[in-house]
Amino acid sequence: MALKLIWVPAVLSLLIKESDSQLSVCGQPSLNTRIVGGAAAPSGSWPWQVSLHTSSVHFCGGSLINDQWVLSAAHCFQGSTGSPSALTVYLGRQSQEGSNLNEVNRTVAQIINHPDYNSGTSNNDIALLKLSKPVSFTSYISPVCLAASDSTFSSGVNTWITGWGTIGSGVPLPSPQNLMEVEVPVVGNSQCASSYGESSITDNMICAGLLEGGKDSCQGDSGGPMVSKQGGRWIQAGIVSFGRGCALPDYPGVYTRVSQYESWINGVINTNQPGFISFTSSGTGGDLNATTKTPTTLATSTPPEPVCGHAPLGSRIFNGSSVASAGEWPWMASVQKNSEHVCGGTLVSKDSVLTDASCFSGSINMSEWTVVLGRLHQNGSNPFERSLKVVNITMSNQTGNNIAVLKLSPPPTMTNYIQPICLSNGRTFSVGSECWAAGWSSGRGGEKQALQQFQTTVLDCGDASTTDMMCTRLFTLEQSDSGGPLMCEQDGSWFQAVVLSYVNNSTRRERAEPMMTFEKLDHFQSFLTRTLGTFLSPAVTANENNGTNTTTPSPTMTTNGVTISHSPFLLLGHILLFSLFIQVFP
Repeated sequence: MALKLIWVPAVLSLLIKESDSQLSVCGQPSLNTRIVGGAAAPSGSWPWQVSLHTSSVHFCGGSLINDQWVLSAAHCFQGSTGSPSALTVYLGRQSQEGSNLNEVNRTVAQIINHPDYNSGTSNNDIALLKLSKPVSFTSYISPVCLAASDSTFSSGVNTWITGWGTIGSGVPLPSPQNLMEVEVPVVGNSQCASSYGESSITDNMICAGLLEGGKDSCQGDSGGPMVSKQGGRWIQAGIVSFGRGCALPDYPGVYTRVSQYESWINGVINTNQPGFISFTSSGTGGDLNATTKTPTTLATSTPPEPVCGHAPLGSRIFNGSSVASAGEWPWMASVQKNSEHVCGGTLVSKDSVLTDASCFSGSINMSEWTVVLGRLHQNGSNPFERSLKVVNITMSNQTGNNIAVLKLSPPPTMTNYIQPICLSNGRTFSVGSECWAAGWSSGRGGEKQALQQFQTTVLDCGDASTTDMMCTRLFTLEQSDSGGPLMCEQDGSWFQAVVLSYVNNSTRRERAEPMMTFEKLDHFQSFLTRTLGTFLSPAVTANENNGTNTTTPSPTMTTNGVTISHSPFLLLGHILLFSLFIQVFP
């Protein structure tokens, strides 16, 4: 071997790569014979696919790139999921339920997010995970090749996306939750930017999907691989990052462009480096033409407005007080002073939380206040939460109780666990309507102080009735519940009718049935319009002509665990047909 290196210098770099990198083994799955997509992937088809778990729950995907490193999306590792000890990586896994005879698992020794990752714009949404110890390669576990820095992906190049994500916004993967695959073409960045906004799609991103919709990745697929085949090798071109809804027409999925990060990856992994291969494609319309390259425009990009009132993981328990489950009320916010819960609140726009003005007394030091979204427990692990700074507090100034709007920075990435609620905006909730309140209290929710939910019923306020008043049956309300919502479902979406206040919520004991009285949000309509601007549109609206419902999916496909991106971009979904019994939501 030494003589060959001396006498054939042109072969030197290739031989070094074959010895010291993964080029000799990457991207060659022995069990992969892909012909069609839109179904469960046969076992071993994608041996680099990994499933990332926290608290025994899958939350993001990733790809094995050598025997000890996994590539994923930075938005997956926010909050407590940014702690290596909270994560388990499953390799060789086929289904999320039942046994997987060919799988192994590893804990995570290190998480390295790209230093320039921007959670607000999803730029540089890439992360590396170092496994606690190397894995041995098998027919079911082997690394993928990565697109080298000089790679080109023309519009129309076929790519494959894999993952265990939802098959529609809020539509879970059916049992036994097999790994899913879908084939979609690259969409040029120029075309992609015409949908998302010119400054929203950077050269660090690559788009793929059908312009007519119907195929896409979705929540839970975040961090997973987008791959293309060249010369018998599978090469990873992208990482699932974000998108508007899932599989919507004219909104292809957006992926982190792997080829932009060859130097960064090799700088982190300096031994046994991943195998980088130059992917070349011909055709008209390169995928990088007419993209925005000026970083300064990113800070002013305007991603699409989210819809409101959609709880993808919500399932009501109609039996009174109960501990809520993760994602049950994705708009719930914990308003905190010096990292201690003070009041509840609700996310009511892409960057604002609504709460009770009584939560703030005396002079306000903005640096002391934060808002936590996606939280379930006040004590213990919350893998899907996001903590955000409060940069402005605006309070109404009216007679009686008052409300406050907290401006957040940066805006949160919408996920299954973080979504805004709709404001009632003049809607009426008739007597007998079932509504809910939710909040945290040190006296409830067990040791972890889990989020509590309370069912109640709208009552007739009687002789004290005014257009600004809403009355309900009694339910437990404590000081730390102030700022939380009283919310009612109408036309398939959730609307907040009241901001709860511990002050002046008296019961009317002269009636046979005691009740609680609240000031409706309509009382603060002009303040909210002035502070928030245009209210968000419901996720589901009634068809005025025939009374049927039309569903609009939630605006992003990432999870933070978390943004995921988008981020927050998570999750494979939106395939045209899964066998004969899954209908994809457009």
